[in-house]
Amino acid sequence: MNMYLQTIPRAIELHKSGKQLAQWPIVGVEKLRANRVNWPTKILNGGGELLKINGVTAAQADVEISFEVNNNIEEAEVLDNWTDPEILCSESSSIKSGLGPFGLLVFASKGLKEFTSVFFRIFKYQQKPLVLFCSDQSRSSLKNNDMSTYGTFIDVDVLHEKLSLRSLIDHSVVESFGGEGRASIRPSLPEFIPHWPSMMKHYFMLSIMELLM
Repeated sequence: MNMYLQTIPRAIELHKSGKQLAQWPIVGVEKLRANRVNWPTKILNGGGELLKINGVTAAQADVEISFEVNNNIEEAEVLDNWTDPEILCSESSSIKSGLGPFGLLVFASKGLKEFTSVFFRIFKYQQKPLVLFCSDQSRSSLKNNDMSTYGTFIDVDVLHEKLSLRSLIDHSVVESFGGEGRASIRPSLPEFIPHWPSMMKHYFMLSIMELLM
């Protein structure tokens, strides 16, 4: 059976930085929100922490979070040479470094045997922070579905602005917008499993950051 997928309707405009275009879900998408879940600011002092998001259904969700570095850039791993971001993303989800990975685990099964990770990782390149934005499906299914990893660098000055992430989750699809829409990633549609959404949970995947919601 052939399946076709339409991306989230979006508006495209010049980012307030004046450096590039940004894309963001149209305002009408927000009218679909219900059962809002708010978290207070959290200060995180260690890596590898997982925080379960309660009160959010796995089938559909619109998640917005932002992170603040708080001058911890010296803890970032140094990137000596410019590297394909998708190669870095394929390595990053399982590596705990000074600043990352941090973000979301979506469609996470019991025991975390299956999940899709959407995350950031901050490097230091040529004495400046460099933000990597990734969507990793390598552990999204125990079946032979699309297991690709997608990624890009985002031009965000994390020393002077928050690093935002918005992920729209609809059954087996997650589309994410990073850095106020300066980058977006929508992986290919995996094989749909009818009972899948009711089994899945969502988690924050956090490192040494301040979480602002």
